[in-house]
Amino acid sequence: MTPFLSKIYFASDFHLGAPGLLSSREREKTIVRWLDQISGDASQLYLVGDVFDFWFDYKKVVPRGYTRLLGKLAELRDKGIEIIFFTGNHDLWMKDYFSVELDIPILHEPITQTLGGKLFYIGHGDGLGPGDHGYKRLKKLFRNPLAQFAFRWIHPDIGIGLADFFSKKSRQAQAPVQQFLGTDREWLISFVEKEYTQTPADYFIFGHRHLPIDYTLSNGRSRYVNLGDWLSFQSYAEFDGIELKLKFYEKDDVAIRI
Repeated sequence: MTPFLSKIYFASDFHLGAPGLLSSREREKTIVRWLDQISGDASQLYLVGDVFDFWFDYKKVVPRGYTRLLGKLAELRDKGIEIIFFTGNHDLWMKDYFSVELDIPILHEPITQTLGGKLFYIGHGDGLGPGDHGYKRLKKLFRNPLAQFAFRWIHPDIGIGLADFFSKKSRQAQAPVQQFLGTDREWLISFVEKEYTQTPADYFIFGHRHLPIDYTLSNGRSRYVNLGDWLSFQSYAEFDGIELKLKFYEKDDVAIRI
């Protein structure tokens, strides 16, 4: 089998806007350089959630910042590169701004997709697997249309300020677990091992975990790949039609491979 003439890329957890303006802006510039690099051979780009540390689709207001990224995504679409955007737990209040302004569809749930003859299961990864019941209840609240309607009536200066505060608290709470917990305690591993019996995918692609992980399922064939993040790792995945590879942009390879 010969490789694709073009490639498919996956990335997640840019968390633009966090933790501060300067570091976020430098991260955005790095991401734009990476997008320039892949634009020569990319046919598709999957952005798998938490691209922004917070985003809310107001009717008349666009959240401040991210000009370089938005312009680059528009340029890639104009070149004919297909971009698919998944919401994560930090940017789940996205509506139709991207689809209307940039021709980029917004997906709120995992999907299965056949790419190059391989079955992919793709999603951000939040709320999947056992445990984390508190977040799962909170996610239902945030997805409630009444909650979204109420938030819209808060002045953006106040609303976005509150969101930034709680996003920071969320990252601080997650910090102690940003290490591999073992196959029996990684909830997304538990999820994919069970989900495979219903969806026999070749690749399960997630973000959310903030760790670059390449795990071969117990069937010895399928793989779960966590895309890591761009706060620490600048990691992404590349599929050439034959093989999916976890890679790092301007960083050392520190993937956990099992």
